[in-house]
Amino acid sequence: MKKPDRKIEIMGIVNLTDDSYYAPSRCGGSDAVSVALERIRTLIAEGADIIDLGACSTRPGALPVGPEEEYRRLRPVLEAMVREYPSQKVSIDTYHSAVVEKSYDLLAGALGSASARNLLIVNDISAGEDDPCMLPLVGSLGLKYIAMHKRGDPVTMQSLCDYEDVVAEVRAYFEDFSVRARENRIEDWVLDPGFGFAKTVDQNYQLIAGLDSLAGPDRKVLVGVSRKSMVYRKFEITPEEALPATQVLHMKALQLGADILRVHDVAEAVRTVELYRLLR
Repeated sequence: MKKPDRKIEIMGIVNLTDDSYYAPSRCGGSDAVSVALERIRTLIAEGADIIDLGACSTRPGALPVGPEEEYRRLRPVLEAMVREYPSQKVSIDTYHSAVVEKSYDLLAGALGSASARNLLIVNDISAGEDDPCMLPLVGSLGLKYIAMHKRGDPVTMQSLCDYEDVVAEVRAYFEDFSVRARENRIEDWVLDPGFGFAKTVDQNYQLIAGLDSLAGPDRKVLVGVSRKSMVYRKFEITPEEALPATQVLHMKALQLGADILRVHDVAEAVRTVELYRLLR
C-alpha cells in the first residue's frame, strides 16, 4: 500500500470541444480561447497541478476530428496559457503524435527545450496503439507519458467489454505495455486503467476495488472517474448531479494508491486529498 504522504496531483480538465459529456468543461465555439483561459485561471487558483487540454472528445460514440483540426483548436489556447502561466504543467489529451510534436515545438520555442520536457505530459487514451509514431516520439523527446487501457475506439469500444477478469486483464495489458515503453526509451510513464473505456458499469467498480493490484509501489496511477457514466448511470442521475459520488470514488482511489486524479472539479478534489491525508 502506498504511503498517504506521497505526492498526489490534481489534473484539471479543459475540453476544447462542444461535445464532451459534461457541459461546464466545454470551451468550444467562437470565443473558445477566452472561455478556456478563464477556466484555466479558475482551475489553477483552485489548486490544479496539471491542466489537461483535450481538443477531441473521446466519450463513447464520439467521432474523431483528425490531428489537423485537433491542433487548430489546441494551439491558440496553449499559446495563451504559456504566455500567462509559463511554469504550468500541461497534459495534451491526444492519440496523435503530430499533435504532440507540434505542442512540444510550441513550448520549446517559447520556453526552451528543457522547460518543454519538464512541463509537457502526453495523455494518450490508446497507449500508443492508435498511432505507431507516438511511443518513438515520446521516447525521443523524453516526455512524461500517460498510457490508458481501452479496446477499440470511441465508436466501437462499448461493444468490447467481454472480460473473464477485468482487473487481471488490465494488469496484464500494462505488463505488456511496460515492455513497449522500455523498447521506446520511455522511462516516466503513468498507468490509467481507462474507466469508462470498453468497460461496463460493474467492471468499472471492479477496477476501482482492484486498483491496489495495479498501483504497485513504483508505478504511478491516474484515476479518471469524474462525473462519468459509471456514476450517473448507476444512480440514474445526470453528470451535473454526480459530484458527491465522484468524491466518494476519489477517496477510495486514494486509499488504494491513486497518484493523479483527473477531475472537472479541482477545489473539491483538493479537499478530498486533504481529508485523505488527515484520516490516514
